[in-house]
Order: sequence, then structure tokens, then C-alpha cells
Amino acid sequence: MRYMIIVKANQDSEAGVMPKEQLIAEMAKFHEELAAAGALLDASGLQASSKGWRIQYRRNKRMLIDGPFTETKELIAGYTLIQVASKAEAIEWSKRFPNPAGEGKDCEIEVRQLYEMDDFEPGEAIERFRVLEHTRIS
Repeated sequence: MRYMIIVKANQDSEAGVMPKEQLIAEMAKFHEELAAAGALLDASGLQASSKGWRIQYRRNKRMLIDGPFTETKELIAGYTLIQVASKAEAIEWSKRFPNPAGEGKDCEIEVRQLYEMDDFEPGEAIERFRVLEHTRIS
């Protein structure tokens, strides 16, 4: 089972304020523990939405909308992708996730399970995705 631990953006992350050394050290330790347990698939921080864009779909048209985006509670500042045997294990790992805003500050992370190919009805399109699942971009 794969889960994404989602770090929500805040005013500091949107302003490009870099985390303090202590938080980086705590995150490094947590991710090293995930890696040692064989549970870490990927992790990264995201730059401020001012460096991003959205594609808005309206009927048959697509519109490019440049960042920044004002509603920070809807934005993601980073993620950690894990693979574990159960929801209970994912919960235990997520409880250990360092506070992304720094100890003592209010913050929340969100954890969502990813779909697996077996979750979908068999079909030609799913088989195409199975092939892609085994393709690595270098």
C-alpha cells in the first residue's frame, strides 16, 4: 500500500522562507528511518506557488493561470511517498513525521492512499498503465 504524506503550504513556505537547520535535521532523520525500513519511495519539498501555474479546464478549453495562488490552505509545500503493508503502519509513520512548521507551531499534514492498478477494473487502458508503471525515466 502506498501513501502520500502531504505537507500543506503556509505563509512562510509561500514566501520562500527556507526551513531552519533543526527542522532539516529532524526531517533527514525521519526519512533515513523510512529508508532503513524500506518504506521510503520519494520525498521532496515544493517551491512557492509563485513559480508554478495551474491549468484550468472549462468545457473544452484549457486556460493557463500563473501563480502565486492566494489561498495557502489549498496548496502543497512538500510530500513524502511511502510504501507499507497496512493502513495502521502508515498511521504510525505519519504520527512520527516532524512538524513541518517547527515544534510548538500549529500545523497539519494530510495522508492519502494512492490507487493501485488492482483497484481498477481490468481493461486495455489499465494494461497500458501497468506497462508504464514498470518504465523508469532516467
